[in-house]
Amino acid sequence: MESADNLRYLLEVTRSGSPHDAARRLGVDRTTVTRRIASLERASGERLFDRSSGAWQLTDAGRRMLPHAEAIDAAVVSAFQDSDRHQGLRGHVRIVASDGFGAYLLTPGLLPLTDAHPDLEVAVVTATTHGVLTMRDFDLAITLEQPSPHAGVVRPLADYELGLYASAGYLGAHAEVRSLGDLASHVVIWYVEALLDVAPLRFLDGLLPGIRARVQTTNITGHHHAVRAGLGIAPLPTYIGDADSSLTRVLPTEFAVTRHYWEVVPREISRQARVRALRDFLDNLVLTHPQLRPPTQQSVTWK
Repeated sequence: MESADNLRYLLEVTRSGSPHDAARRLGVDRTTVTRRIASLERASGERLFDRSSGAWQLTDAGRRMLPHAEAIDAAVVSAFQDSDRHQGLRGHVRIVASDGFGAYLLTPGLLPLTDAHPDLEVAVVTATTHGVLTMRDFDLAITLEQPSPHAGVVRPLADYELGLYASAGYLGAHAEVRSLGDLASHVVIWYVEALLDVAPLRFLDGLLPGIRARVQTTNITGHHHAVRAGLGIAPLPTYIGDADSSLTRVLPTEFAVTRHYWEVVPREISRQARVRALRDFLDNLVLTHPQLRPPTQQSVTWK
């Protein structure tokens, strides 16, 4: 009978993307990892990973096996969670977040979490795409779109606002912006429209009809740096724009867009100590940040 412990190796290779990184996280050598995966494949009679690319990717058979590996991992962690509360969390957690939240709020705000749990390894993966939750490999995800209940345990996390920002140098060198219509003669910076599949960010045509983004890039950090460089005017979250003293908010009463962050946790791990610690950390981050507001969306009950 195949050892259930081998499923732990499948889970770690899935999380890290390579036997080498999985071996480091498990404290074994690479050969041990590949041998355990080979044993699983022999027992199942199917190939579990596609090794043709640089990173090992789950095959369809591997994806069918993954929930069983996650369930075993959840059971093991739950068995020790009472002692974890007293001794501090150990191991690793992975948080998937949209680009802006991950880079400008989550990562810079991690200190209370890492100080409270010095043996905890935290991985932050940033991506602003519609399919971010299909990655499956996360302990907690923060999205701009309201996830389906099938994605896990969902709750609204925070509201935030987008405003228009430009550098002092750009505003001094170009015609004054007195109305939204004046933006037609200015350089507007936004996402690459053809690649933007997140519905809450597809608002430019509705709010600024007839105005095309002349500079386009795929993430909010690119927008921020382009504005700082004096390239043009961009919608930015106020937690980015207001925090940058080199930027000026443009037309604050005419352009103010409220958007929402949602939190989702895989259902099978939602009661684990590490997940509850992450939720407490995020709640405190929202409450203490001047540009974030508690959610106005209807709450979703945790079960």
